[in-house]
Amino acid sequence: MKTFGGLKTMWVIVMFDLPVDTKAAIKEANDFRIRIKKDGFMMMQLSVYSRHCPSRENADVHERRIKKILPPDGEVRIMRITDKQFGKMKIFHGKRRKATEKAPKQLQMF
Repeated sequence: MKTFGGLKTMWVIVMFDLPVDTKAAIKEANDFRIRIKKDGFMMMQLSVYSRHCPSRENADVHERRIKKILPPDGEVRIMRITDKQFGKMKIFHGKRRKATEKAPKQLQMF
């Protein structure tokens, strides 16, 4: 695991399944996506977002933010993985290829 000044870096992965059966539910799901993007999460797949965090304490902050904005229905799961585990992720593409996200090279300020 990479360290910055002794802090262990990691990835926080947010996976969610939110209802979209009414206009209100669609708005809540879209608002949730917008808010996690504003918090620095990037989309890996439609309902899977990730964010690099420079420390466990920083990951805790982002998890608390997610918990505060949870829509009343649906399911949200959060997982933490190390830089090394993230780097070993296997990605398979169909005919169209897309660039894979990389860990930041410098410490992010929050």
